[in-house]
Amino acid sequence: MVAGFRTSVSSTVVVMLALVVAGCSGVSDDAAPLAPGSAPPAATTTAPPPRTSLPQATSASCPSIPPPARPADDRPRYVLRVDVRPAERVADGDLRVRFTPDLDTDRLVFRLWPNAPDLVAQGARLDAGPPTLDGRPAESTREDPTTLVVRPGGPLRAGQAVDVAMPWSLRLPAESGDRVSVDGEAVRLGSFFPILAWEPGTGWATDPPTDRFAEASTAPTADFDLTVSVPSGLSVLASGIPDRAGHWTATAMRDVAVSVGRFATATALARAPEPVQVTVGVHRGVGEAAEVYRDKVVAALEDFSRRFGPYPWPTYTLALTPRLGGGIEYPGHVMQGPQTLTRTTSHEVAHQWFYGLVGNNQGRDPWLDEGLATWAEGRFEGTLEGFRTARLPAVASGRLAEPMTYWDDHPAAYYTGAYVQGAQALDALGDSGLVDCALRVYGAQAAHRVARPGDLLAAASAVFPDAESTLARFGVR
Repeated sequence: MVAGFRTSVSSTVVVMLALVVAGCSGVSDDAAPLAPGSAPPAATTTAPPPRTSLPQATSASCPSIPPPARPADDRPRYVLRVDVRPAERVADGDLRVRFTPDLDTDRLVFRLWPNAPDLVAQGARLDAGPPTLDGRPAESTREDPTTLVVRPGGPLRAGQAVDVAMPWSLRLPAESGDRVSVDGEAVRLGSFFPILAWEPGTGWATDPPTDRFAEASTAPTADFDLTVSVPSGLSVLASGIPDRAGHWTATAMRDVAVSVGRFATATALARAPEPVQVTVGVHRGVGEAAEVYRDKVVAALEDFSRRFGPYPWPTYTLALTPRLGGGIEYPGHVMQGPQTLTRTTSHEVAHQWFYGLVGNNQGRDPWLDEGLATWAEGRFEGTLEGFRTARLPAVASGRLAEPMTYWDDHPAAYYTGAYVQGAQALDALGDSGLVDCALRVYGAQAAHRVARPGDLLAAASAVFPDAESTLARFGVR
């Protein structure tokens, strides 16, 4: 979530660009200015690289779109039980997961994201274990607060399935403006349970947690059998299909999230192009109409499915809860705060393609989801001109492909460097409709994978002959 543009591309855009990043995974409609002295002086800003010339745009063409890649048959399969007790500020439960590596390994790595610095400072803590492996006690070590390593006691060969189980308990920070929070009866549970950090074809992703309101996570596409219990009178919105009371089935999703509250809801069917059941819930006291958010979600789902390919799941839920300054995306479920109807909503819908369907290592390649979602947001909201003409701080210009560790050292430049510059890089390729085509090729070829910049370069090169040299000007190689 980022502080940033509204839908106007008037002179207010220039003011909006001098904003601090308010978070990681969406956009805040009501942005706060930079702290005094944190805005770079005019001499340190640079104009974006020149847009690709018209001759290249006219020589490009949209190829046939391949059918979307299918999720791996041996993807992880979780059984996750969650008991939420808001009055005690606790969520706990247990998980089982069957995991089949595609490379040899001697360990299993689970990330405990609520133990990242920002959340710990707000009072969060996730404890997990002791684990069992194929029903037997297993050795485990905590390599750092966010990394739990389970040892199988010998080599685990590629293609060899293993079953891991463990209890877990999460202390919820009160009134946190983040993805893990309790505020009265409203609870947000995002990145909240021990999750396998495997990148197929590469191995374990152990990127350090960011100290910003952002992500550094990597997770493969998986299946989830999710059971959530809450106190009487409260309701739940979550990733997946609610198929019986308190139970959801999430198929081919790389993560799941849960929101709890006293929700006033509005529903509709989107055609994206298959029917998608859209449910928007507004927690009591937030004071907004669920219907206006529902209508915008439906419009964005239908628009993006035409641009980028079919929406991959049969449901989409959105929960508005207090004290959240933007939006946080998860596959099939989005968390937003009050007054986030405009560009936040479209940005978070776009993440269903760029992070949800096509994953990425968010610590190593944060621009691959944020830059692409910003492009989609700009296409939907009509704000591409504002992104195109935005000036970048010198520490961001040409550094689009930097990891989160770089942006942690340059926090004031993160939004313009990863989000806005990502949209600029795509815009530089040429005709906007052909850029959408390239992203549709990318979405089909890299569906259900943890993509890398080379995957995007390959898809863009199928449309724009000079894509590699164009994106190299922004630091993408």
